[in-house]
Amino acid sequence: RIRLDPLAAMADSLKAILYERAEGGGRRATLQLLDQRVIPYSHEYMDITNCVDGWKAINSMVVRGAPAIAIAGVLSLAVELANDAGSAGEGSEGVEEARRSICDKLKYLVTSRPTAVNLAIAARDLTQLVTEASAKPGATGRDLAEAVIAAAEELMRTDTEGNLRMGAFGSKAIQEACRKRRSKDTNLRVLTHCNTGALATSSYGTALGVVRSLHGDGVLEKAICTETRPYNQGARLTAFELVHDKIPSTLVTDSTAPYLMSKGGVDAVVLGADRIAANGDVANKIGTYSLAVSASYNNVPFFVAAPISTVDLSLPDGSGIPIEERSSREMTHLPDGKRVVAEGIGVWNPAFDVAPAPLIAGIITEYGVVWPNASGEFDMKSFIDSALKSHGTGSELPMPLSEVKGFTEEELKRYISADPDLRSKVPGDSASWTVKEVGDGNINFVFIVEGEGGKGMVVKQALPYVRCIGESWPLTEERAMFETTALVDEHAMCPDHVPEVYKFDKKCSAIFMEYLAPPNIILRYGLIDGVVYRHLADAVSTFLATTLFKSSLLNLPSDEYRKKVSFYSDNSPMCELTEQVIFTDPYGDAFHNRHNSPHLDAEVAELRRDAGAKIAISELKHKFCTHAQALLHGDLHTGSVMVTDTTVSVIDPEFAFYGPMGFDLGAFLSNILLAFFASDGHEARPGDRDEHRAWLQSCVRDVWNQFQNKFIRLWNDKAEGSSAFPDLLFGEAAQDGAATKQLCQTTFLRQVFEDTLGFAGAKMVRRIVGVAHVQDMDRIEDEKRRAECERRALLFGKRLLIGRAAFENIEEVVSEAAALRDGK
Repeated sequence: RIRLDPLAAMADSLKAILYERAEGGGRRATLQLLDQRVIPYSHEYMDITNCVDGWKAINSMVVRGAPAIAIAGVLSLAVELANDAGSAGEGSEGVEEARRSICDKLKYLVTSRPTAVNLAIAARDLTQLVTEASAKPGATGRDLAEAVIAAAEELMRTDTEGNLRMGAFGSKAIQEACRKRRSKDTNLRVLTHCNTGALATSSYGTALGVVRSLHGDGVLEKAICTETRPYNQGARLTAFELVHDKIPSTLVTDSTAPYLMSKGGVDAVVLGADRIAANGDVANKIGTYSLAVSASYNNVPFFVAAPISTVDLSLPDGSGIPIEERSSREMTHLPDGKRVVAEGIGVWNPAFDVAPAPLIAGIITEYGVVWPNASGEFDMKSFIDSALKSHGTGSELPMPLSEVKGFTEEELKRYISADPDLRSKVPGDSASWTVKEVGDGNINFVFIVEGEGGKGMVVKQALPYVRCIGESWPLTEERAMFETTALVDEHAMCPDHVPEVYKFDKKCSAIFMEYLAPPNIILRYGLIDGVVYRHLADAVSTFLATTLFKSSLLNLPSDEYRKKVSFYSDNSPMCELTEQVIFTDPYGDAFHNRHNSPHLDAEVAELRRDAGAKIAISELKHKFCTHAQALLHGDLHTGSVMVTDTTVSVIDPEFAFYGPMGFDLGAFLSNILLAFFASDGHEARPGDRDEHRAWLQSCVRDVWNQFQNKFIRLWNDKAEGSSAFPDLLFGEAAQDGAATKQLCQTTFLRQVFEDTLGFAGAKMVRRIVGVAHVQDMDRIEDEKRRAECERRALLFGKRLLIGRAAFENIEEVVSEAAALRDGK
């Protein structure tokens, strides 16, 4: 990588603000602002001689960008004071008049753009400065004027230095975030919005300065800038700067950016801020909110770059940030005055919106990067206090959760090559190996390493956060250790349906395991395509009956059982995640919830009012937390099952813990039912999926019935009895032992059946209204058809959740699902 010198690059850079003050007597000053309204058609500077000129230039967007607005505003006052000696008397008798005059002009300047807080903060600081200066013995009006001029000049100088530091901090933070979330730290494609470059600051820029630093570090493939409607600052200004600096770049419309993210064409987003609240909520150019939401949904790290002068600690959150509304003419007319929309149409033209803190990966400042806490918010006050006190010249503050580094493709090749046992699993020279990151889940990264003949291994890496959310939702990387142990335990119990583990490396939280090569596919994808797997119910019921029975107190001695329970209880963070996303968030107004709005708004509102649902889910949560029956996979959905025409393998038990057996059963059956209700949305013509739906219904029926039969057979075949049901009470020699044992089995499995239905309902509800949905539904392109499929699934999920005890057998469940789908 070649590192370019940012100072050398600045020598030929664009400058939005030209300020000079002569030496010698009089010391007159000049200020010129680049008229950004006419870029790129023209390169014109406007002379600014006083505060009125400055106000008009800021308000009419001759100059824009929060830092540049502040600098231009105070320099317009500085020029007026420097050139009008009569405005500040030489004697002490004029000091109060000078103080009032300066403070009034500062207040006036702030009204030019109320959302951009930098100018308000600069005005506040200068007001305090002149007030303190006026109180000094012998102070004159000229002393106050010179103090303001010096402070304005210092603001311009420190802005440039701060931008350079911000660029360096931001480049490193984005590279680190992309390593974690995108498994790459070079050839980065970085999107920015509006204009935050040399034209928006004294020079170099904030967010665009970070892009310049990435380019200088040799890791930027290209910058992507939005046009930034309706004033087109991105198309007119940012594109102009990128071309000027010869940075590879692409311009897209504002509405294209989310789609580009969905296609994997954006590795990171970095943009500026006009005001930042104390909790990290960010007000910025309109369109920022939609970019933040899209970035979060597509797992693209979303950064904000702004000086700490942009932070308004008087506002606890973004709800109090004033949002400027611009003239409707900006939308209705071309720059030449030609009207382009129909007369009489209403117009709403807010200049800014607010991105909530939990959507932001980090806030880049001239003193380092502010990272979110576990709730996704930022403690801006503590950061600023610490930065100003301990890091006065700028210091790199550590990125949280950075102990584990995400593999890049080349690093993974080197790692495997250095381990003889792993190396033997991947044929051929490592230079010819292919490495693909294929993880489609919400939690981890998954790599396939293939050598000659398509043979190789899978590497699963657990970084310390929720992949689909980012660093704002931390997770312990210890989950990889529990997943490894669960895979080993389950493979020992059911080797035909669980892949083999080759190695676990705790240092990098990576599991190296058997590669289930094509034609293996993830079961969910086959179901979406309408494939029928006749062997699925037999295989899944075998896995469930075997692992649940053999890990339970029905099979294990009580001391071994307690050791197992104790070990897996330390996987508590993953259990807490389950408790939140399944048993809590869907039933309230949680931040990360999402649903098909507005189509399901009424159903979601009804769910959150439903006392029966809240009672039922609380009962199940209590059972989930307290009923340690057996070792559970913990997240047994159709994305955790690999299939071919003849085989079935269960993967990804990172949520493994000891809990109620019905949780695993309910998880799998809920996903089959979701596929059943989604099937209408995948039909080209009504009835196309009838055969597939019939098989899905039989799969639900067969999984439970075969599980029950196999479980009883395992129980009966255990010759020496069990700790839970000892031979002394239930053996052949005991009075009525056989009959009593059969009654116990019936009672036991009846409770498991009710639990299964309840947990299945809970899982269905959360996949419709919670944070993580299923592609069975999400891939239905027609929004209204998808909503109808989701509505039926949500209603049936509630029926299972609340009425689980009312179902006599699995046949009733299948029949009611079919009736609900048919509108009965």
